[in-house]
Amino acid sequence: MVNKITSFGISGIDAFVVDVETDVSRGLPAFEIVGMPDTAVRESKERVRSAYRNSGFLFPAKRITVNLAPADIRKEGAAFDLPILIGILCASDSISVDTTNCAFVGELSLMGQIRPTNGILSMVMKARDIGIKSIYIPQENLAEAEYIDGIDIYPVESVTQLLAHLSGQSPMESAKTKQFRSFSETPYDIDYSEVMGQYAAKRAIEIACAGGHNILMVGPPGSGKSMLAKRIPTILPPLTFREAVECTKIYSVAGKLDGSGLITHRPFRSPHHTVSDIALCGGGRNPKPGEISLSHCGVLFLDEFPEFSSRAIDSMRAPLEDGKITVSRANGSVTYPSNIMLVCAMNPCKCGYLGHPTKKCTCTPAQIEKYGSKISGPMLDRIDLHIDVPAVAYKEISSDKRAESSAEIRKRVLNARRLQFNRYKGTGIYKNSDLTPALIKRFCVTDDEAQKALKENFDKMNLTGRGYSKVLKIARTIADLEKSEIITKAYIMEALQYRALTKYNYKI
Repeated sequence: MVNKITSFGISGIDAFVVDVETDVSRGLPAFEIVGMPDTAVRESKERVRSAYRNSGFLFPAKRITVNLAPADIRKEGAAFDLPILIGILCASDSISVDTTNCAFVGELSLMGQIRPTNGILSMVMKARDIGIKSIYIPQENLAEAEYIDGIDIYPVESVTQLLAHLSGQSPMESAKTKQFRSFSETPYDIDYSEVMGQYAAKRAIEIACAGGHNILMVGPPGSGKSMLAKRIPTILPPLTFREAVECTKIYSVAGKLDGSGLITHRPFRSPHHTVSDIALCGGGRNPKPGEISLSHCGVLFLDEFPEFSSRAIDSMRAPLEDGKITVSRANGSVTYPSNIMLVCAMNPCKCGYLGHPTKKCTCTPAQIEKYGSKISGPMLDRIDLHIDVPAVAYKEISSDKRAESSAEIRKRVLNARRLQFNRYKGTGIYKNSDLTPALIKRFCVTDDEAQKALKENFDKMNLTGRGYSKVLKIARTIADLEKSEIITKAYIMEALQYRALTKYNYKI
């Protein structure tokens, strides 16, 4: 007898339907799984066999063939354990239940317990989209799936519990749908009021957050670059439900949720400079999301920027431009989102004291040039704002004057983002950093004086076409912070100063 059970696999961060077809027939006892299974799927034979017996059933001494369709897509992970077991039970007439419009996902223990698996959120959403009425998932994965409506979600702990429900002996209630609440009202442990001085840097960071722009901070050790960067999430807008779902899908596929529900705060990732290009951008034999995708809708902070390998740095060029990254391997290709705010920090030279007011730089001109050249021109061109973070004077660091808090800065950022959201309705973008060339012409309207200033500085600053667009986007954000629809000369001039690291003679 042949039986078909609906389940799901994962490709990238999205799920695809897998029909688990089970045939139990006469012949020498055998148990085969076909349909491009990976090692974890092939090993499910022993897990299923043991869980089958320990759930009170006699494993059939027949020829069992399980086909995972479509057969031309590689199936990975242990999520097929449960649908395979249910398929064998139905195909061997051990149980008689209706599995129409039902889907099953879960790893099995040898005792018949159902263990959590990666990618549940994507699977539940796919099940709902194709019209599945009920889906059975591991109890420990419920937290990430219970925000999805339009489908009955049943969290199960064991095969025995599931079969009692399917047979009608002990029916379970489906999980209640939860309402999404953002992290915005939860206070952070850190605040910009703790950062004394650095008013120009705070202004640049406020602009970067208001428009979602990338930013590079250059300054000597101890000037506060890391402090400034780590407080960026405290002034960013709260996650929307759409963004929370996208972030959670990435973390779920990567196995980094640990039983928690939807991600409710913007990610902040800070990998060490020894990170490889694969760990940064994603990949591997069985591709997984990298740091740039784990930072989606949030911040990727690269401290000691020149210490990262050139290959790792340059591998981010396309993802920063496209907002997504495609990892291609012999087994196929997957695409992960990577719409991030890149924040980088670096010293001006190897010793760190080039241009310091009191400490002498010990680097030779050749060493300074070599240090600055570790970051390629094309990569620097993709970073919107380049700012100097000078050493903090004693007068500022010892002052009792209260610095502006994150809450005060955040109000202005939210107002600017609200303007952008309303302005770009129907265009598919939500912030100034995402503007396309066509939309730049439409929405970045300058007056005559602003256009004249931009023309005069284009050749003087050796701006590229991308640099020209970046200046207009930054000026658009500055205008939004000032609640102005027209970009004036003052906004253009402020935007231009964020594109020149002339103090250190870096070539951009």
